This record gives sequence, structure tokens and C-alpha cells, in this order.
Amino acid sequence: MNKKILKRFDSLRLEGEKARSNVIRPGSTIIQVGSATCENAAGAREIREEFRKHIASSGRADIVLHDVGCTGRCSLEPIVGILRPGERPVKYQQVSREGVHRIFTDHVLHGQPVAELILDGTQKSGSRYEILFCRGERCGNLAARGLQARLRERLEQRGVGADVVAVQGVNFADMCVGESKFQGGHFLVRPGNHLYRVASDADLERFIDEHLLADRPVQELIVQEQPIGQNFFELYGDISFFNRQSRIALRNSGIIDPTSLPEYLNAGGFHSLARVLAAGDPDGVIAELSASKLRGRGGGGFPTGSKWQMARKEPGGEKYIICNADEGDPGAFMDRSMLEGDPFSVVEGMIIGGFAIGASRGFFYVRAEYPLAIERIENALAACRKHGLLGEDILGSGFSFDLEIRLGAGAFVCGEETALIHSIEGERGQPRIRPPYPSQSGLWGKPTVINNVETFANVPVILEHGAEWFRHIGSDKSGGTKVFALAGKVNHTGLVEVPIGTTLREIIMEIGGGCPKGKRFKAVQTGGPAGGCIPATHADLAVDYDTLTAMGTIMGSGGMIVMDEDDCMVDIAKFFMKFSADESCGKCTPCREGSKRMLEILERITAGEGREDDIAKLERLGLLMKRTSLCGLGRAAANPVLSTLRHYREEYAAHITEHRCPAKRCAALVRYSILADKCVGCTACARNCPANCIAGAAKKPHAIDPERCIKCGRCFRVCRFGAVERN
Repeated sequence: MNKKILKRFDSLRLEGEKARSNVIRPGSTIIQVGSATCENAAGAREIREEFRKHIASSGRADIVLHDVGCTGRCSLEPIVGILRPGERPVKYQQVSREGVHRIFTDHVLHGQPVAELILDGTQKSGSRYEILFCRGERCGNLAARGLQARLRERLEQRGVGADVVAVQGVNFADMCVGESKFQGGHFLVRPGNHLYRVASDADLERFIDEHLLADRPVQELIVQEQPIGQNFFELYGDISFFNRQSRIALRNSGIIDPTSLPEYLNAGGFHSLARVLAAGDPDGVIAELSASKLRGRGGGGFPTGSKWQMARKEPGGEKYIICNADEGDPGAFMDRSMLEGDPFSVVEGMIIGGFAIGASRGFFYVRAEYPLAIERIENALAACRKHGLLGEDILGSGFSFDLEIRLGAGAFVCGEETALIHSIEGERGQPRIRPPYPSQSGLWGKPTVINNVETFANVPVILEHGAEWFRHIGSDKSGGTKVFALAGKVNHTGLVEVPIGTTLREIIMEIGGGCPKGKRFKAVQTGGPAGGCIPATHADLAVDYDTLTAMGTIMGSGGMIVMDEDDCMVDIAKFFMKFSADESCGKCTPCREGSKRMLEILERITAGEGREDDIAKLERLGLLMKRTSLCGLGRAAANPVLSTLRHYREEYAAHITEHRCPAKRCAALVRYSILADKCVGCTACARNCPANCIAGAAKKPHAIDPERCIKCGRCFRVCRFGAVERN
């Protein structure tokens, strides 16, 4: 172990602590405002400026405005957090300029939270203490659940009521770091953010006597090390959308200033890199990743350690590391959020990857449509170079490595690694036949490792806490967590990070809150355009690479689009097939022609012109594309069609044989009529009809001319009496 490297890193970390303390001084009230693309689009820039004016007007030097990345609670942005010393943090949603004044005046200055603006409607419990108790469900620690029940019993027996303490269970997968055999429980106590480890009833009694009743924390029971997700749970642990998650890849998003190297260092950043360089054992790094069962988070789920080992074993001095941030799936925003919220973690993972395989140069491949992500990567690279974490002789180790950015033009096919390589080389982004694989012959013919943003973000954490801990969180074949972009017909849209093996039901119904307006959950599409649709009858499916493949879909980069009872599965298949046909690079015939022919058939079916042999043709074409397309994108492009045929064949049959859309979604197959006994003659339908096909006098029943009706559905939407029937 090279202690000089560790000493140099410690000096850098201490410099970072000093720099951070000059910005965020002890005892300050902190106003946190999200600063990602989505937050800014929702008005965060204006909110920050308004808070800045209020702080200046107050003349208070102990109020700090702090930019952070996006927490991932998309539909409620911009989100503002108020952290007053000695008090529980309060988060506000959809903050407007008017809301800024109330929050600053009532809460920041006078300590009175604005209840109606609090995030997700959570209210302060009114209790002196709040206990967030790890449920232990993922790790199988049943003793933890028993301790929580006994704590509640003892509080009741001792007469400690809700005015003193409020208890709730949360998921906190990394509390028991290195303690897979620990038979006890962990809980976080706020205010104070004390993380306790208790193993017996005696520990519980002591905690009640000393901390709750005497206001004296029990130092012997407090965890000294800080788990990965503790900072996040200290802020957001009282919100159900967040406290059911396990934040590892997203550990710093919404917590630290993504432009500040001192804040990343203060959060434990670059410690793994320093240890790796001090140990000087590339094979040990790869062995640890292999033991962790980390699989590539970008699509195929190839074991990361195996990929790195293949590149390391290749002869030759020049090798490359590439971060694939070419996020092209509709509804996917995981990579963008991570790069905007915590770019340093990805940079650290890439430097470690370069050391492990023997590379001295690496590339970020980012789509040009992500200007803020690009800006934050550039800032991170500049800061790392300035402080000796990139460039020549990193931390005095003798290892030299640097990174640069290459911009993609938005071609979906460039998410495929060989097409991405061609794009970096300045050629047209098209895939090539494999083998040789990029780890053997990649960028400019040299061994190349390509992983996506989330994969690299996990690397420093694994090396910090160990392969056993990471493997313990996930499933039997896949370690760790996965970040999903939860979108579509779901109440709580946003980024969701859960242990691999979590069920669809928990993600969609518990974290996502189910479908809006009480609609029935019908299906979920995973893996982007190359993924398939899973019906609600399989909601208890454990989400893993292998289980999803068996269902005819893929994990992909993590897109997850929820559909309700109003969605037509044939129309959904057509939407994704149109995307794939438009984005096909055209190099291979099966994908270029197959996607177009499948799209033509789907368009015919949804137009009411389906033929009896169309289902057989779709299946034959889909299987042909899977077996003969050149790249993985072409081979998976038919998944939306094949999976919907597998699970919703009756909907296809209804379109073709009955000329009927069961979901009443396909306009050509929908008929509108007016029920005379319900029509009051308000004329709203006639006044809003763009085709002037509705006739009838005021206060008399109306009628629709089916020949002139363009089936826009406006009459159905504006009728307040339920008189317009859609069938």
C-alpha cells in the first residue's frame, strides 16, 4: 500500500473540507434548490433568483442558497429544501415565485413551515422525534422487523406518545454495511440524524430512557461509519416515494452541488480511487467487480468484471474507456439526471476503469441535446485536472489518464457500442459484425471497454464497501440496484432506484402510487423501444435481467412506461415500431425492411383494414428480425410487437375480425353517438365539433352524422352529462 498516495489524497480532502466550510458555515440555514434541466424547465432559475433577492434583503449572513442536482420527483418540481439548524428538514413542491416569499418569511425567518406547500403533502408529525426504522425486507433480516414492533410496544407501555416520537418503516438497503449476519435493526433518529444499531430489547430500553426521555444520545449504540445512502435519507426519508428506494447510483443526486469538487470529496468521493492507486493492483479491482455481480446497466447486462478482464488480457499498450451516455429511449432520463446531479462519481468510475484495464485515455459519448450535462462534465473534468485527479501522474501514483467529450447527433443506433465507436472515429454511426468484440478490437482497433453512466457510478461504491455488500443487495445473479425512469400513466413519475429483484408491483403501485384517477393498471413496457410489454397479471414479477428476458422484454437502460385500461396494446406496439423504423440505420436488410413491413401491417390493423393472416405475418417477421439482424437493437426491435401478441392476442383479433378497438383508442375503429335520453340539448358538443357533423336544436336531443364525423372525440370530452357514447 503506497501511503504517499493516501496522504496526498487526505491533503486534497482536507482542502475540500475547508473550501466547503467557507461556503456552508456551521449553524447556517440552508436553502436547497434543484438545478437540473427538468428543474430549470419548471422554473428553478427564477426561484433561485427570488431566494437570492430575499436573502440580500434580509441582511442575514447565516442563510446559504445551495444548488443541488435533481432528486427525481419529476412532476412536483421545482423542489426546495429548507434545512434549519437542529430541526428536521422540510421540502417544498412546485414552488412558485409567490411561494418563495411565504417560505422565506414564514419558515426561513420565523421557523413556521408552510404546510400546504410541503412535498407530497407530508406534514410535520408534531412529534419531538422522528424514527425511520429499516424494514430489513430486502436483506431478509426478519429480526429487524421484530425489533420495530417491540419498540412500538415499549413506547406504548412507557406512555411515550405521538407528541414525543413518530415511527415509520423505510427501505435503507445499505445500513448494514459489512454486516450480512447482523441480527438486529437500524434506525435513523431526527432531528440530529443519529443512526442507531440495536440488537436487543435492552438496547431499546436504553435508547428510550436516554435519548427519547433524557434527550441524551446513546453514543455506544450509534453507528460510527456513514452508510452510502444516509445523507439522502436524512433529507428525504419521510417521503414514501423516496424511503422505499435504495439510493446507491443516485446517492448524491439532490444532496450535493454537482459543480463542486469539495462537496463530492466531503461525500466520500475519490477515496476509492486513492485506495485503488495506493494498492496498485488492477487485477484486484477486476476481481472485486466480478465478485460483486455488477452487470452492465446499459442494456444487455453483461458482467462488468468479465468485460474489464477481457480488455485487460488483450496485448498492446493502447486501450480505451468509453462512457456511453447516448440516452435515446423515449421517456428515459436516467443518464442525464446522473450526469447533471453527480458527474464526479462517473468520472471516478472511469478513472478506476482506466487503471484496471491499462488505459490512459477515455471518452464521454454524450448526445448534444444534453447541454447542461455536457457543461457539468466539462466542469468536473477541469476541476479534476486542476487538483491532480486527471492527467499526468494522478495523486503521485505514476498512473496517467485523461478524459474528453465526444458529442452524438441523436442517432438512436449510436447507443449500440460498435456504432458508437464508429461515431467517435468520425464515421457514420452503424454497427458492425461481432466478433471481434470492442474489448478485443474497438476504438481505432484497440481494446476498448464501453459501459454506461450508471455502471461507472456504481464502481466507486463497490470498491468502498466491498463486493459482498453490493451482491447482498441484489438478486442471485445480479448485484446491487437499478435506476428506472418511471413514466406514463402513473401518479408519481420520476427516477426510482431499487434493488434488482424488486417486484413490478412495488415499483409501480407502492413507489409510483398506481395509475391516476383510479384507472386500472394494464401493462408496463420496460427497456425502451427494444423492450416488451408485461401485463398487470405479472405484477409480482421480480425485476431482473433473466426474468425480463423470459417475459419477452429486456432491462435495457431502465425505461419503464406504465399503461392503464385506456391504452390499446396494438397502438402501443405501433408507436414503438414506428420509432424503430425511423431510427434504423439501414445497414442490414432484416431491420431496415422488417421494421417497415411490420409498421405497415400495424398501421393497417389500427385503421380497421386488418387481414386474417396479419398476426401470422407479424410473428414471422418479428422472429426473422430477432434471428438475423446485425446488431442487438435490430434483434430486439420486434419485442414490443411480439410481447403484445403473446399477452394481448385477443386485442389484435378484435381489431382484425370485429373492427373494434377494445380500449377505444384507435380513432378509425371508434364510433360516436348521442344517447337521446341523456342529451339535454346544451349544444356544447355541436359548438365544439370541428366537422360540423352534430345537428340539433337547443334543449332538444342532438345527433351525430357518422359519415361526416372525423372521430376527433371532442364531443365526448366536452359533454358534461354523459350523453355522448364512444364504442
